[in-house]
Order: sequence, then C-alpha cells, then structure tokens
Amino acid sequence: MSERLQELGEHIAGAMDEAIKDWSIDNGELNISINKDRVEEFIRYLRDDRACRFTTLIDICGVDYPSRSERFELVYHLLSMHLNHRIRVKTTTDEETPVASIHAIFPVADWFEREAFDMYGIAFSGHPDLRRILTDYGFNGHPLRKDFPLSGYVEVRWDDEEKRVDYEPVELVQEYRDFDFLSPWEGAKYVLPGDEKAKGEGA
Repeated sequence: MSERLQELGEHIAGAMDEAIKDWSIDNGELNISINKDRVEEFIRYLRDDRACRFTTLIDICGVDYPSRSERFELVYHLLSMHLNHRIRVKTTTDEETPVASIHAIFPVADWFEREAFDMYGIAFSGHPDLRRILTDYGFNGHPLRKDFPLSGYVEVRWDDEEKRVDYEPVELVQEYRDFDFLSPWEGAKYVLPGDEKAKGEGA
C-alpha cells in the first residue's frame, strides 16, 4: 500500500510540481500541501487524471491557527474508488484572501464551502451562493474560530406576543448559591433517604 501511495505521490508531484509545497504519506494516506492560487487547477487534475481518478469529494473542512499569518487551513478529502485510495489536500489563507471555489468541479462542494464560510469566515471566489448555512443570517461572528467567545455575542429568544425572534446581548450573571446540604462523598452528618432500611436489615 505504501509503495503504491509513494508512486502516486511522485506521479502527482511530477505533473503538478509548481502547485505543490510539499507532500508526505501519513497513517496510510497521501497528504499534499498546495498553493492557494492553484486549488481549482489541482483538484480538477486529481479528478481527471487517469492515474488518479479522485472522483469523490468526501469533505472540505477548515482549521484555525490564530497565531499564523495565514490563520486558516482548508482541508479537502477526496476518494478514488478506482484506486481505493484517499488523499488529503491542504492549503492556507488569511481572513481577507478568498480561495477559488471548486463547486464547478464537484457540485457537492457548494454546501461544504458555505459551511467553511459560516463557521470560519473563509471566503470562496466564484461561489454561486456564498451565505450562511448553519447559523442564522443575522448571526455575528464565526463560531469555530478560536477567538470566538464560548457564550457567543447574543442569545436568541422567541417573543410569543410579537411572534418573532428577538436577539439580546448575552448575560451570564449567576448569583452565588448557598447549598444547605453536604455531599454524601464528603460524609453527610444526617441519614440519607434509604440508609435507614440498610441499617435496619443489618441489625
């Protein structure tokens, strides 16, 4: 298997050398990092080349590395059922630079790219309908960014009188609560419900 992947990696690297930054074989899968301005050309090559035939796009996902100048990593997972191989293609971008959409090559990429846009704010040039898909259209921010607050910015409430959704600033004020009982693991000084039966049976 590793020999076949090695041959495949060398074949792809030989044909698309200018697009590739580096490549490796990890955990039985071929991983290739490419320049973001060559994404469309590279994905099309993987689909159409007779030695590759990666005709199934499994997923497109994002990863956020806030400390990097190009904080976002886009990861494309493809499958060649002809070769019974998987390939992982990676590229990087920043908050301002869009990556070419591949929806014309794989129509299923439409929703994958919308999800990456919604969750991370990654833009795709040439996408026919780049809008949010998982959050509400008025949502503020991108939830899977590392700097997005866990509480979010607003909370959504349904106003039954107005028959509409209201957005309110998040308020997580929690008053101090004074519990008037001890944890049984800390040694309660009183008889817990049911314990009186056990003591009666053992006596």
